[in-house]
Amino acid sequence: MLRYSFEPQRTQRNAEETHNGWFALLCVLCVLCGSNSLGAQPRPVDRAALARFDAYVAKAVKDWNAPGLAIAIVKDDSVVFAKGYGVRELGKADPVDAGTRFAIGSTTKAMTVAALGMLVDEGKLKWDDPVTKYLPDFRLSDPWVTPQITVRDLLTHRTGLGNADLLWAGADYSTAEIIRRVRYLPLAYSPRSQFIYQNIMYAAAGQVVEAVSGMPWEQFLRTRIFAPLGMSATVPLLADLAGQPNVASPHAEIDDTMRVITNRTVDPVKAAGSVWSSVSDMAKWMKFILDSGRVGGNQLLKTATVKEILTPQVVADHEYPTFDAVHAHFFDYGLGWFLQDYAGQAIAMHTGSIDGMCAIIGLIPDKRIGVYVLENADHIELRHALMYQVFDMYLGNTGHDWSAELKKLYDGLTAQARTAQQRAEAQHVTGTHPSLALDRYTGTYHSDAYGDVRVTLNGETLHATFGRAYDGDLTHWQYDTFRANWKNRQSGRGTLVFVPDGTGGVQALRAFGATFTKIKQN
Repeated sequence: MLRYSFEPQRTQRNAEETHNGWFALLCVLCVLCGSNSLGAQPRPVDRAALARFDAYVAKAVKDWNAPGLAIAIVKDDSVVFAKGYGVRELGKADPVDAGTRFAIGSTTKAMTVAALGMLVDEGKLKWDDPVTKYLPDFRLSDPWVTPQITVRDLLTHRTGLGNADLLWAGADYSTAEIIRRVRYLPLAYSPRSQFIYQNIMYAAAGQVVEAVSGMPWEQFLRTRIFAPLGMSATVPLLADLAGQPNVASPHAEIDDTMRVITNRTVDPVKAAGSVWSSVSDMAKWMKFILDSGRVGGNQLLKTATVKEILTPQVVADHEYPTFDAVHAHFFDYGLGWFLQDYAGQAIAMHTGSIDGMCAIIGLIPDKRIGVYVLENADHIELRHALMYQVFDMYLGNTGHDWSAELKKLYDGLTAQARTAQQRAEAQHVTGTHPSLALDRYTGTYHSDAYGDVRVTLNGETLHATFGRAYDGDLTHWQYDTFRANWKNRQSGRGTLVFVPDGTGGVQALRAFGATFTKIKQN
């Protein structure tokens, strides 16, 4: 049986040493960057500066072709700017304002961490407790690894599990069933040796909240976070939005045209990213974190717990192209927060992305500066530009037009992706035919982890279905490879590769990054 090497359990002393080392590194960076901003006071930002910023955002929204956007800025105990731009839905006149609700995506993760932090403060759990202490049925594929996984591991994307989003984004399972099926997925790396972003492990963290507190995760957030902070417009689940006013619609570019699309629910992995909110409410959340867990004189999270949350836990892959653009020197992950440097400052940030919606939160805790951006279009990376533009405005940095610079960067990356796609299409081998009669491809293909793909034949056309998101006709591409034209166009196009068994039948199907074995008919 394969064994995995584990790093020593991280103690509170180690955490403090890491935090102090992080601070020392920033001091060195200030010298290297010629910046004294670490000890200097933030630049005063007056009404004229905010008016210029308002005009800047309005122009940027048009430049990036964003249907709608909202942004809030917090300084100390005050919301100094909160405004909406554009429309909630293309083709309709309803404007976005500071109270418009959007999906906040993975910026939900910090709320799940805060919920666990409250339970830590109450002595009901410890960050380094094994997950099985609270979820006895929790299993990974290696029985030796399972009892070693801690609550901290769930929150830092280092459990050894690779990307498994197909379990919730494509299939149709409950939270409990999604987590049960994780036991059938092979580990992608030795736990605690790498960082692979993981939504399902945050869903498990949400179940820890439920097991320890005795209430559903969504109820815990409503009663312990949203209500005390006065976040009255915020709801924990997409299901809660039915009939609610002032809600943005998701958009995506399909066939080179920005179109309204349907919401993809994140509720099955709710603790990873299901919250909907407005920038007005998220400004209250930012003030809460910047004030070290206090609101209205009440300490909802201990200062030491907030410090631990914002302390680097693991080196993260700098998957954001903006990392190099802003010349950051390090990129780590805390508990529910990405941590990096910018202009000699320690930055805590996180993005949120789900079909047709995206978000970003950025904090400079030492200066008590926060910015939150919500957009109703898929991966409009203006969010990054506005975050850095706000930081520059307060730090007194000049010389960057982050909207223009990052638009050029992302336009270039988009062009590269299109070229790569064209090259892939050019590899198409023409003049081939399926090796079998079409009816030989039909049947049910099974994966213990993901479930079943069903392939049927309608006349001369094969048809495939999987979960709630994938349903469409197949057209022959080359050899035993077929292209899927999914009815839900936001799912894009799929490729299904059938594997013949050498005896006139098919033994397996490769699709969605997984292998499904054909179930033999009796």
